[in-house]
Amino acid sequence: MRVYLKTFGCRTNIYDSQIMAQYIKDFEIIDNEDDADIVIVNSCTVTNSADSSVRGYINTLNRKNKRVILAGCGAFSKGDELFESGKIFGYFGHSEKKNINSLLKRDDRFKELGNLNEIDDLIVEDFSSKTKAFIKIQEGCDFNCSYCIIPIVRGGARSQDESKILKQIEILANNGYGEFVLSGTNIGSYGKDTNSNLAKLLKKISLIKGVKRVRVGSLEPSQIDDEFFEILDESWLERHLHIALQHTNKQMLKIMRRRNLLESDLALFEKLAQKGFALGTDFIVAHPKESEEIWQDAKNNFKKFPITHLHGFIYSKRDLTHSATMKSDIKGDVAKKRLKELEAIVKKNSVDFRKKHNIPLLVLVESIKNGLYIGYDQFFNQVRIKCQEDITKEWIYLKDYQIKEEFNYAEIG
Repeated sequence: MRVYLKTFGCRTNIYDSQIMAQYIKDFEIIDNEDDADIVIVNSCTVTNSADSSVRGYINTLNRKNKRVILAGCGAFSKGDELFESGKIFGYFGHSEKKNINSLLKRDDRFKELGNLNEIDDLIVEDFSSKTKAFIKIQEGCDFNCSYCIIPIVRGGARSQDESKILKQIEILANNGYGEFVLSGTNIGSYGKDTNSNLAKLLKKISLIKGVKRVRVGSLEPSQIDDEFFEILDESWLERHLHIALQHTNKQMLKIMRRRNLLESDLALFEKLAQKGFALGTDFIVAHPKESEEIWQDAKNNFKKFPITHLHGFIYSKRDLTHSATMKSDIKGDVAKKRLKELEAIVKKNSVDFRKKHNIPLLVLVESIKNGLYIGYDQFFNQVRIKCQEDITKEWIYLKDYQIKEEFNYAEIG
């Protein structure tokens, strides 16, 4: 029988899908869902929008009479609902990925959530159709942010064995991968349970032959310590850091049960910007109790931050979280307006940053679309390249390029 793997959500899910693919032994994994007998939906449940995307996709599969099996975070939050309605044949949790081959063989409908204590120990040796490799270094989160369901569906923070991480990167580097993206639920917590930390791990990764660039997933401000600062000038570290703020009003940070503080957040971002880093962040607008006064203060504070990349989204009520008990009375049009205001600020910051740091770019080309090759430079800015030769998966060094509003552009060859 033929199996198709559909992945929604974060880099961790991309990695998890590769884990599933390696555990599948008695089925043919294909790249076209229309030809599949079974579709495994590796789901995301971080927002209502994520849930809606998964549900819509499953409805489409039902109309095509596919056997649907639900995996990922949505198995915990929406598994029962989709199972009881007959939308899915079965669902399983993160710890059950190792049993996926036997689960696919079952003729009876099933629920196998497993536990939230394990971490995958299988070494991924290849990423199909990917130019860079995603390395999951930890799982789970010990933070207790009021709005977030992730600790509920991923469990507490736990680190992958260091030797397995290094072994995996060594294998992938030998297989031709040069860029490595460290991912996890809360990667800044790496090593807290193994007497190590992220900086120590990064130093060891950098010594592996073939590693050209390492990209670090989302960090919390409190997790960037002196030892991490010691590696910021290393050439192999991507000149982009994503540091989750979530908000820039003191009162709202307390309501959200965040651990970061406005003054120290701003000082950190300014210090990193002075070292030439492009800086991204997460920001939630329209969280319960975000009054107009709070919003205006947050927006004014946000303008002070040298933020060049934004993962902004409108608050989404998640059952079982503390924020879900709060009354939310911010209208949708107001929420959208607030988000667009932030996006406009960051768009200008991005152009200003690229004009200021108008230096040669090292681009890993990932794909081609509408006749242009698309990749990302060392600042995690998109670059579009016109070239007559096939440069997919190539590292391209660009001295001459144009700075456009949404991306950088170059013609070569």
